[in-house]
Amino acid sequence: MRRRRTAYGIMMGVCLVLFVLSWSVVWRFSVPAAIVLAVVAMVIPPFAAIIANWNVDRRE
Repeated sequence: MRRRRTAYGIMMGVCLVLFVLSWSVVWRFSVPAAIVLAVVAMVIPPFAAIIANWNVDRRE
């Protein structure tokens, strides 16, 4: 359980960093690159939830 919680936290942290970077720094240089970073950040949370709930029915 601890490993899944750590993986979830790391993935959500990366998601947050991508959002902040895309709309505070990257958009000044390239708007399409900022949009790509935001889209990648939007895709991460569902995978983080899947990983956090992987085999939740089984007892460890």
